[in-house]
This record gives sequence, structure tokens and C-alpha cells, in this order.
Amino acid sequence: MSASNRERGAPAGVDHERTGDDHGGHGHDGRGLGAHTGHGAGADHGPGHGKHAGHSVEMFRRRFWWSLLLTIPVVLTSQMVMDWLGYELDFPGIGLVGPVLGTVLFVWGGEPFLRGGVREAKERAPGMMLLIAMAITVAYAASMATSLGAFDLDFWWELAALITVMLAGHWMEMKALGQAQDALSALAALLPDEAERLAGDGTTQTIPAAELKPGDLVLVRSGARIPADGEITEGAAELDESMITGESRPVAKATGDTVVAGTVSTDSSLRVRVTAIGDDTMLAGIGRLVAEAQASQSRSQVLADRAAALLFYVAMAAALITAIVWTAMGDGDGAVVRVITVLVISCPHALGLAIPLTTAISSSQAARNGILIKDRLALERSRKLDAVLFDKTGTLTKGEHVVVGVAPADGLTDGEFLRLAGAVEAESEHPLARAILAAAREHDGIAQASDFRSLPGRGVQATIDRETYNVGGPALLRAAGASVPESITAAVDAWRQRGSSVLYLVRDSEILGAVAVEDEVRPEARQAVADLHAAGRTVVMITGDAQQVAEAVAADLGVDEVFAEVLPEDKAAKVAELQARGLRVAMVGDGVNDAPALAQADVGIAIGAGTDVAIESAGLILTSDDPRGVTSIMKLSAAVHRKSIQNLVWAAGYNILAIPIAAGALSWAGISMAPAAAAVLMSVSTIVVALNAQLLRRVDLQPPTDS
Repeated sequence: MSASNRERGAPAGVDHERTGDDHGGHGHDGRGLGAHTGHGAGADHGPGHGKHAGHSVEMFRRRFWWSLLLTIPVVLTSQMVMDWLGYELDFPGIGLVGPVLGTVLFVWGGEPFLRGGVREAKERAPGMMLLIAMAITVAYAASMATSLGAFDLDFWWELAALITVMLAGHWMEMKALGQAQDALSALAALLPDEAERLAGDGTTQTIPAAELKPGDLVLVRSGARIPADGEITEGAAELDESMITGESRPVAKATGDTVVAGTVSTDSSLRVRVTAIGDDTMLAGIGRLVAEAQASQSRSQVLADRAAALLFYVAMAAALITAIVWTAMGDGDGAVVRVITVLVISCPHALGLAIPLTTAISSSQAARNGILIKDRLALERSRKLDAVLFDKTGTLTKGEHVVVGVAPADGLTDGEFLRLAGAVEAESEHPLARAILAAAREHDGIAQASDFRSLPGRGVQATIDRETYNVGGPALLRAAGASVPESITAAVDAWRQRGSSVLYLVRDSEILGAVAVEDEVRPEARQAVADLHAAGRTVVMITGDAQQVAEAVAADLGVDEVFAEVLPEDKAAKVAELQARGLRVAMVGDGVNDAPALAQADVGIAIGAGTDVAIESAGLILTSDDPRGVTSIMKLSAAVHRKSIQNLVWAAGYNILAIPIAAGALSWAGISMAPAAAAVLMSVSTIVVALNAQLLRRVDLQPPTDS
């Protein structure tokens, strides 16, 4: 008979059904990975990059190569270029090469910029595309006017080169953003195309994985990927979950454990009951969060957008002043050239790329390391945290009980005591019973028992070798009229003092010994606390457990402060209490009971989110149960901030310094700049920003494996 609802040896104030510290499941938001996996040639790779709406890597690539082919004859037939290189070309219609091919280049090659410029003008949000559109429009008008005799300029080759360089720069930009978004395509690729579904008679049928339904039983062979989220019904294996959690070491899984679609059974076959498919899988949730994070705006992005808009007005003012000054000096041709150069060099290309590329790379890099960014602002704030508040159960501890001490009475060994206690607990479903059973199996196994009975409010009972044995807590001792033997009193008192659950093995009215059971501390938790201390952060723990239990765990881990016996609804108030001290607080929890506190904190971090990664109250999510990921978040936050600032300073500073040169301010010293040279330099600035953002891939977010 089940004995899951009886009193155990818990100290006063500790409810081992974890009423005040329990964590329920999480609801799915119903969207799937499929909507985010079409990031191929025709996809829009511009998170936060509205100037490229409807554009693709393939479109810019194709237009660049065709524009380059058209530009070559325009350049070769330019009289200016021929004079520079000392050759001469002359054939009928040579004078039409520039106007004809230049017009094609302007209308077709420049179409993305012209369309984008019109859109920005209509939306009253001037920026990069409008500046480029104005630059090539002025260049085209000046070139055509030259062909008609209005100016004495050889400008078609510069227009052609300008458009081609612009297309090349945008192609490289879109390609960089597309590579950063490959995390989404990679997630989709983790799912196998087919699954082996088991029929009632034990035969297997190979079907498309998309046809699986919740409740189906599937066979996962050694080396194969799991086709859907589910629960193991038969078998045990080491699973490679690195693509989900970032943890390189395989994780042992056995009957009753949950498994995630896309993970790999490395050494054995499994039978898995499907629990979630398609949109409801963890993989789909990760895809949603990566896409949302890459599309979200941060404070840095808002700053970059404002700077780009401001640069438009600066460029227009500079172009107007340039035109007036050089025209007044009697150099109308020079005024046209310099106005175009100012407009080209002012294009906030690098500025527009500075934050989106950093965002895209950091989001995909985080996802590869088991960090899901739901709110970009939460990531930004993480570098400034003063205190990290951990929920105890399921976060710093495993939420699973283990035997931490055995005190057999005179005449018994530890193994013999556990052999008897495990036999009595063999049919119990209580978490403390499972802990004793696990310990017994690690020693001498369990004895043969019969006549299992539940003793409501006291414990459990069974018969071994025709003798009756009981296991239970203090209520069992009172009912049996038994007293704790003096030989084990010291051990029992020490366990009680640290808040352990103490259970006794009783035969008739004789106590044969005691066993202490505690919620197991995660091995990684100590390193997590040490790392946070090394980073100068205060570590606080909050729990619904009794004060002595909480203090014992805190002392073990080196936690600075403890909030104990806190009800779920009061956790947010404790976060507010820390904030009232002037601390910027991160709350780290693993369940819906933590939702108010996660929302109240400056940064909410959900840890070990299981098969649901859409916890609405958390801004950041760790897909594994490793609390060391909090330090990884802080490290990533600092790196992203550093790269964003570097890119913004470079991009904005580059434009500020280049505009006066483009306007001819240094012409007196023989320093000038042609429009085509301005386009090249603008692209160089973009390349510098892109390469700097790529350095984020070198940030090591994995905790030491020997911790």
C-alpha cells in the first residue's frame, strides 16, 4: 500500500510536500519553431533593421555581381580613368556607355536604396537608406546633366562605382546578420525527419516525425535523436543535451525521466512516450525566444537609431553649407562633387549595423550556451547587479532528497540498517522513502519484506523474517513508547539542529537506528556562489523551509543572507526589501511560485525551465539546472555592452571626422575625397564594426568542467 501521505521525521515548521517552496509547471504560449526556420536566401535577416524589410542576402548578392559587370565597362570607358592609366579607347557609341549603363545601374542596382529612402521619408524616420537614395539620385542627376552639357564632369563611373560598393556593403551586412541568425536554422535541423513509432504488438513503423502525437510510444536507437519531448518508459542511456543546455557532458537518463526533442541517445536505445510535439516542444520555445530577442530593441539600439536620425540632419546641413560655400567660390562642379561625397560619407551604415549585429550574435551565442534572452533590457541590466537572490529548492538544491547520515544502534552496521529500512520503505512513494531506497541499493541492497502497511500520521510497516519493522518519525516513537538510544543521541541531535529529516527504524518498541535525509545541494551551487562573490556580488537565498534548514544550506554554500519560512506570495516583498536598500537585484527561480519575485526583480532569471521556456515573468532563462549560468549571464552582459559602445563610438566618430573632409574643409592642404572613395571608406567602417561584433563569439560562457 502507498505510504506517500504520512508524517515524516521533519522538524517543526518544515513541510516536506514543500507547500511554501513548491514549483509547478508552466504553460506553453502556443507558437512554434516552424515560423522561425525559414532563414534562407529569401529571409529577412535584419533584426531591428527595418531598412532591409523584404530584402535578402541573395538579392543583394545577385545585384552586386550584375552591377559589378555593368560597372566595369563604365569605368573603362571613362576619359578620366583612361587619362589616369594612360590608355585610350574609341569606338562608335562610346559616349553612350556611361549614360545607358549608368541609368540601368541607377534604376535597377539602386532600387533597394531608392525604395528604402521613400519608405523612410513616408514614415518620417530619416536614416541610412534615405541618405543613400539622395546621394545616388544627386549623382545620377549630375551625371545626366554632364552628358547633356550642363556640367563639365566625368561622373558616370563614380555613380556606377558608388552603387556597386553600396550593394557590396549591404550584401556583407545582410550576410553577417544571416550568419548570426543561423541559430534558428540550426535548432530546426536538430529535429529528425523520421521517427520509429511502436505499435501495440511491439512492432515499429517508421513515420515522418511531424505525424507524431502526444501519447505515441517511440523507439529511439543508440546514436539517434529524440523526435519529440517525452518521458522514458523503458531503458536508460547517456543523453547528449549540449545543443539545448550548452553542457558538454552527457546526462544520465532512466525510466521516468523527461527527455527533450533533438537530444541524442549516445549509448543505448530507449522507449519514449511523447508528451509534446511541434509548437509545444522545448526546442520550439527556444526558437521563439531567440527570434524575439534578436528582434527586440535595447537602450543601445534606441541610442543608435536616434544617432542615425540626427546624422541625417547633420548631413543635410553639411551638404547645404558645402553647396553654398563652393558655389559662392565659383566652383559649381566642385560643389556638386563635394555635396555627393558628403551625402555618401554621412550614410550611417556602420551606425545602423552596430547594435543589430551585436544583438544577433549575442542572442545566438547565448542560445548555444543554454542562455535564452527574452528581454534585451534584462541582459543589459545584468552587468550592474549588486545582489543575486536564489530560490533554494530546485535552484541551489536539486529538490530531491538524499541520505546524509546513518546512525545504527549497537550491533548493526550501516549496510545492515539500510537493508532493513529500505525493505520497509520498498513500496512507499514518499520522496524520503525513495532516498532511503537509493542509499540501500548503493550498499547491501534491500531485504525481502511482505505485509506492507501505511500507518497514517506515523510511517510505514512491513514484515521481514516474520518480524514486524516500522520506519517513521517522532510520532512513531511516541506511539511505540520508544526512546532514542543514548548511542545515537548525539548524531540525532546534530541532524535536528541542522534541519535534517530524521527517520527511525523500530522493531517492536526497540529503536534499531536512525537515518538523516536532506534535500541534496547541487554540486555546482558552491562554485556559483564562489564565482558571484569573486565578482563582488552579494548572494542571498530565499525559501519556504524552516529557518534551521535554510541556515544549514546557506552555511554549506557560503551564502551571505537568508530569508526562510517565506510564503510564495511574500517572495516579491523580499525582493523589494533588498531593492529598498539600494541594491540592484536578480531573482533566480525555477517555478510559477517565483513569478511575482521574478517580475519584481531588476533581472528575473528562470533556471532549469524544463520543457517550457516561455516563463512570462523572467527576462532571462537558463535551459539547464546549473546556477553557474548566472555568472555566464553577467559575463555576456558586460561583453555585449563593451562591444555595443565600441561600435557606436567608432561608427559615430567615423562620420563626424569624415564629413568635414568630404565637404572640402582640408582642400587648402591638398586633402580631398571623391564620392567613390567615400563609398569605399564607408564600407570599410562597416567592416570594422562587423568584425568587432564577431569577437563576441570568442567570449567563453561555459563554467569550468572541473568545478
